[in-house]
Amino acid sequence: MALARTLPLPQLASASPFRRRRLLPAMAQARGLPARGIACRAASTTPAAVAAVGVGKELPEGYEQMTPIVEESQRRRAGVLLHPTSLRGPHGIGDFGDEALAFLSWLRDAGCTLWQDANSGNTLLISLEELVKDGLLMEDELPDPLDLEYVEFDTVANLKEPLIAKIEIFMAHQFLFQKQWQRVRSHAQKLGISIMGDMPIYVGYHSADVWANRKSFLLDKKGFPTFVSGVPPDAFSETGQLWNSPLYDWKSMEADGFAWWVKRIKRALDLYDEFRIDHFRGLAGFWAVPSGAKVAMVGSWRAGPRNAFFDALCKAVGKTNIIAEDLGVITEDVVELRKSIGAPGMAVLQFAFGGGPGNPHLPHNHELNQVVYTGTHDNDTVVGWWRTLPEEEKHTVLKYLPEVSKSDVSWALISTALSSVARTSMVPMQDILGLDSSARMNTPATQKGNWRWRIPSCVSFDSLSSEAAQLKELLAMYNRM
Repeated sequence: MALARTLPLPQLASASPFRRRRLLPAMAQARGLPARGIACRAASTTPAAVAAVGVGKELPEGYEQMTPIVEESQRRRAGVLLHPTSLRGPHGIGDFGDEALAFLSWLRDAGCTLWQDANSGNTLLISLEELVKDGLLMEDELPDPLDLEYVEFDTVANLKEPLIAKIEIFMAHQFLFQKQWQRVRSHAQKLGISIMGDMPIYVGYHSADVWANRKSFLLDKKGFPTFVSGVPPDAFSETGQLWNSPLYDWKSMEADGFAWWVKRIKRALDLYDEFRIDHFRGLAGFWAVPSGAKVAMVGSWRAGPRNAFFDALCKAVGKTNIIAEDLGVITEDVVELRKSIGAPGMAVLQFAFGGGPGNPHLPHNHELNQVVYTGTHDNDTVVGWWRTLPEEEKHTVLKYLPEVSKSDVSWALISTALSSVARTSMVPMQDILGLDSSARMNTPATQKGNWRWRIPSCVSFDSLSSEAAQLKELLAMYNRM
């Protein structure tokens, strides 16, 4: 650098008058000219003005300042996957109280702009402390704090529901849920954080949706399902997964413009900025299992509503930000449907290291319009995954990511996800904390012990400043700020 300072600046006297006018900002400052003027002239140069110049003709002033502008919808970003029940809270479960706002502030400090939760309208998420602030409960009515390592839903329900039930009408409960959730969402918007929700493709047989819309489901004359949902044998189950939700009568739904789905989508847009449709592949082709079957493997594939579904939604609702959960058995028609509506698909790094170099979850096969995860709610934590990974796959991981042998495996995969070409990267909070299998959120094809994990009571977001700084450094390195 010392040598560079002793060298004379380039002589510009022999340059053309046009060249003298079109000085780069650094040269302009060296000549004592205000760089601001350069920027102003550049701003007046438009793509249309440049396009109008004939071949071989002089381009307008400021041409070299016309750097490509990245549209907001194409900016790289990152976020954290955390269900609100996993937040710390005084009554055995996370809720929409101050801890949710503290998490959003931590996300901002870490440079993240996205929170993915799986909020399903559960009134157990209503904060009792917020009800006190609203004058709907007295402070002396609050129960003693309940410090549970995992969510015990029956215990929490017995504790909170009698207090919430003092507001007797069910609609009032939903109003309170909406009011408290909108407080959280408004805070997220102030911090520039988008909230991504999860929308299961199917609903339960005993739900009000089925009871009130029987013609929209495949039911017999007595109202029982004729076929139920599931998937064929996969990585989670050798006999497939039997979900037992009633299947839709897609022909009947199409006849009324998919009115039930339109209402469902509008409700999702009231709650979230964007949302992921779980089991997106069922909209192209779905697995139908005869009702009463004991295992899902006896089912068969049937055609879904495909583009007619999304055409109707677009007409009724307009543009929506949908993420397609396209994991499992993915056929060409699923890919075509996803691309036809411009929805990003998913890649999961825990699925990446088996099956050879063509595995779509490997980073070199990622796409720009995609969301890449270290793992999802349905996966083990990275630490738990690594400990149980077959040696052959471990060998593949170490060949592909040699840094795993030298560093924390969780952060090695977090860094890999953030470095992906995919526009969006998501990291479960358990992986940021480096937790093992005891922090797993959900195990598909199992009925008990799921959705119970909570952030340990000894961990506050104030104590996670070093993790926030580490995450922010990686986000800055990979242009996700």
